[in-house]
Formats: sequence, C-alpha cells, structure tokens
Amino acid sequence: MSPINKPVLLDEVVNDFVVKFANVNGSGSASANSMFAKAIFRMGIPVSPRNIFPSNIQGAPTWYEVRVSEKGYLGRRGGQVELMVSINPQSMTQDVEEVCPGGYFFYDNTYPLDFNLIRDDIHYIGLPLTQITNSNFSNPRLQQLFKNIIYVGSLAYLIGIEFSALESIVSDTFAKKPKLIQPNVDALQLGFDEAKKAFSTPLPLQLKRSNKNDGKVLLEGNAACGLGAVYGGATVCAWYPITPSTSVAEGFEKYAKQLRVDPETGENNFAIIQAEDELSAIGMVIGSNWNGARSFTATSGPGVSLMQEFLGLAYFAEVPAVLIDVQRTGPSTGMPTRTQQSDILISAYASHGDTKQILLFPATPKECFELTADAFDIADRLQTPVIMLTDLDLGMNEHICDDLVWDENRSYDRGKVMSAEDLINTKEKWGRYLDVDGDGIPYRTIPGTHAEKGAYFNRGTSRDEFAVYTEKGADYQRNMERLEVKWATAPKHLPKPIITERDAANKIGIIHFGTSLEATHEAIDELSVAGHTANDLRVLAFPFHEEIEAFIEQHDQIFIVEQNRDAQLKMLIVNELEIAPKSLKSILHYNGDPISARRIVAGVTAHLDTLSVGKKDASASVA
Repeated sequence: MSPINKPVLLDEVVNDFVVKFANVNGSGSASANSMFAKAIFRMGIPVSPRNIFPSNIQGAPTWYEVRVSEKGYLGRRGGQVELMVSINPQSMTQDVEEVCPGGYFFYDNTYPLDFNLIRDDIHYIGLPLTQITNSNFSNPRLQQLFKNIIYVGSLAYLIGIEFSALESIVSDTFAKKPKLIQPNVDALQLGFDEAKKAFSTPLPLQLKRSNKNDGKVLLEGNAACGLGAVYGGATVCAWYPITPSTSVAEGFEKYAKQLRVDPETGENNFAIIQAEDELSAIGMVIGSNWNGARSFTATSGPGVSLMQEFLGLAYFAEVPAVLIDVQRTGPSTGMPTRTQQSDILISAYASHGDTKQILLFPATPKECFELTADAFDIADRLQTPVIMLTDLDLGMNEHICDDLVWDENRSYDRGKVMSAEDLINTKEKWGRYLDVDGDGIPYRTIPGTHAEKGAYFNRGTSRDEFAVYTEKGADYQRNMERLEVKWATAPKHLPKPIITERDAANKIGIIHFGTSLEATHEAIDELSVAGHTANDLRVLAFPFHEEIEAFIEQHDQIFIVEQNRDAQLKMLIVNELEIAPKSLKSILHYNGDPISARRIVAGVTAHLDTLSVGKKDASASVA
C-alpha cells in the first residue's frame, strides 16, 4: 500500500535515527523488540534500547525505544522519532505526535486508520499484520506472538537489518528449545516477504554494517550486579521483591548456580533467602556479614526507607554490608517502572542520629560488575555498609559496554580481621573498637575464630573501646569522633572521580554521575559546536575526594546534572564541601524518562545566554 499522503521525504539517513515501538504490555512484544535491537548490535552498529513499561502486569500501553547512533551516542535522544512502529490502537494518538516531520508511521492497516490520526507532514506505512498473521497461524496465542516477529521481519526489509543477524538471535534465544527456531525464522521471512511485496523500495532510514561494537557486550546493569556479587565473593543474598531491583537477586542466583556449585557433591556454595520484608532482608545481610560471610541485598527507594533502622545499626556496630539500590521515581510508590536519581540524600545519611554511609555511583553495566565486586572489599575494609546507587534505566535496560574482565590473581580484601594466631600473639589487650593505627578502623574478629579469645558483645547501644556497655558521655563522644576519623580515611579506598579536561583554560565545568554520563558527553559535544567548551567531572563515590572541590574552584561556571527535583547531589556537595550554593547551577530532569543531551544543552545555554545579556546590559549602563 502506498503512503496516504506525500510529505517531504527525509534524506537518506544511515545508522543515525530512533525507532520506537508502541505495544500492549503482556503481549510478548518485549522479546521481539529485543531481537530487533540485538540484531543491530550484531551488525556492529551502536544501539541503545530502552523499555518503557507500565507498572501493571498486562493490558496497558508499553513502548520500546531504540536509538541507533554510528557516533556511539547512547543516551536517550528525546523529542524526535524517525520511525514509529505503532501496534497498539490505545496509544496511536500519542504515537503519531512523536514522529518528526518527514518521519514514518508504521501501522497495522488490517483495519482503517482513524482520519484524526493523519498528519500531512509524515509518511504512513501500512501493512495488514493481523490479516497476515491470522492467515498463517490458527492458534490464538501463536497469532499474538508471531505478529510481533512478523513486524520485525518487515523492518528487516524496510531499514536493512541483515537477515542472518536475526537468524543468529533466534538460534541463540531458542538454543534449549530447538523446535521453536524454524517457526520463528519462518515468521521473520514472512514479514520480510510481505513488506517487499507491499513496498517497491526500502525506507531512506538505513542500517549499514559497521565495526563499532568490537570488544563490546550488550548487558543489563542488574545482571552485571548479580555477576559482580558472585565474583566479589558474596555467598548470601537476602532480598524482598521490588521493582526494579528483583533481577539483581535473580542474576545472582543464575550465575551462582553456574559458578558456585561444588563439582564433587553438587551442593550449593551459596544461599538465597527471600525475606518477609525489606527490614528482615537487611537484618539477614548484617547478621551473615557479622558471622563472616559476604552478604548483600538489592532494593529500591521504598526498601531503603524501610531499612533505615538496621543501616544505622550496621554503621554504629561497624558491620560490613552491601546494598544495591536500583532507584526509581518517588516519593512513596511514585512511578515504580520509571527511572530517577532521587535516593542520594536518604542513602548518604541513612538512619537517625549522626550517620554517613558510603555510596558508589556506577554508570555502565561494566561498572555495575566492577563496583559491586569492589563494594564487598570496601565494606570489609571499612567495616560499614556500602550502598551502590544504580537506577531503573541502567538496571533493567540493555546497554553497550566494554567486555567484562576479571583478574584471576585478585584476592579479596577482608580488612582488619584478627586470626586465632593474631589473638594468641597480641601483646596488648585487644579492643573491638580500639583505634590502633590512627585511621579510625579497629580490628574485628569473626565468631568462632578462637575458643577463648576475641569474643565481644555486638550492640547498637553505646560502648567503650572494648565493646563494654557504657552511657558515659566521654566514651560515646570518643567513639563518634573515631568514626569521623574512619570517614576521613574512606576516600583512600574509594574510586576517584573521572575528570575529562578538554581545555585547561576553560571556565565551564559540568559535574554529573551515574546514567547522566552518555547524555552529558553528547551535550558537551553539541555545546562545543556552538562555541562553548566544557570540562566534566563524573562522581563515582561518596565521601567526596578532594579533586571535586578543586574542580569546582578551577571553573567560573559549574553545572550539576542530576535526575531528581531537589538537586540532591548539589545539596550533598554544598553540605559536605561547604561550597556556596549560588556558585553551582543545577540542570534537573525528573519526569521518569532518562535525561537527554537536549535537556542539558538547553539548561547550559539558557544560563550562559542570561549571563551574556546581563553583561551587555551592564556595559550599556556604564557607557
């Protein structure tokens, strides 16, 4: 069928456009859309897919957005879709509006299109998907599933996906169910052939094989965290299900079953416990870490709220623990399936009283893997909880990252743990909370180390250096001051910020963290074209390293990019580094979608334009 109208054609665009799928949640479309993205990845073309799904189980609109970028820009572009694949009548009004002028609206024309959906500046591509599916499959469930596969096959013809790439994805997907391979390949071929019959030429949006993905993998952040926990030596995972963190525990279980089963006995060398709630989960983590295991939990914002009491206990009793917080929108239930960076303050100061918690900020699946493994070393070395803040975008979407590498010669850093021999040979009286080395970190024992020596009572109440209960103010104050010394020691064991200096004399600096990385670097490239060069600093950990304060002092204009309403990272920097708030300009984004380069560019240029106008006005008044 020819297009309904004839708007201006887009020039041929190769490996640089956005395809967005509009489906019904629970229809099986996610696997087909993922197949589409993975095939592009296997063609060597950088691609960044994002699943935008509702918090209900089935029936509501869901979207899957795929950005193709030869330049390797992997952040969400936002605001422009060249090809909309609209399979859901419920969302068509919204879907039509998102197509850019000259773009394409692909739809199922088994039924007539509502004339209210017709724009005169975009192209409409109709293919009778329902009719094709029903003519070839009689089983209602297969009709639904194969309809998705058929439109992927159609797109293979329209935009140039290599059919062999799709076939390899199908073979890998159904390797354990080989009978399903050929029917899926046949459905892909059916879609390809039907599109070729309907349209004499492919679209000007084309994919051409590239080599940009050499040494790269496509991986979800949550899966990378689960694998990182296995490699980091974790043997216990206690958790309570909550979106979007559940697949962290599932990933740990999957990889532990592959790597942590005794080959001789067949017994598991790990334990996974689904607790009755989040408070119980973190309690189990603290208990097992105190007993010598490496243990962790995963949750999201509401879970962090519920874990506050026990996080304070672990901080004050100085028990290692690892918590992976996959952030979502809040407060309260918020939007459970949308992303945000809004748990910074509640995590940094988790629990009542004077507490400060170690934070880590990964930006890629590779960093999820590496920093999860590192978190167990850090927790043991500092004898304190470590909270790693990812988010839904990083955790539940597949991202391109460098291949994962592990040093087989690496040994775990258990920190200051007294062995039985140490206890026997020590000449001084051992005190659990005694600062021997001046770094604020005492020596600890693991229960059962020695039959008579090294025992102490671990408590959340005040005690002296020898773990003896006390309510003497001087003892309590001395202990709290030692914890401050340990806090000052902590940055030595944490990853430093990553600074990219493009111009030593440049006066514009941008601070960001986590999944704002890709959008920020793309924005900096766009700003450079407009004549604004910017250096950037990515925060990887809290407490902050001295490099952050130095970076701020070196620049006249500092912008802090974060995905929350209240500028939480800015508040943390102001509070901890005593920086004047007015010297830091916030670029904020918090509608639940990942931040885009366009949002950052708009925020920076608006401020710079205001400064420019102010300078002109000032010079005019002086004259």
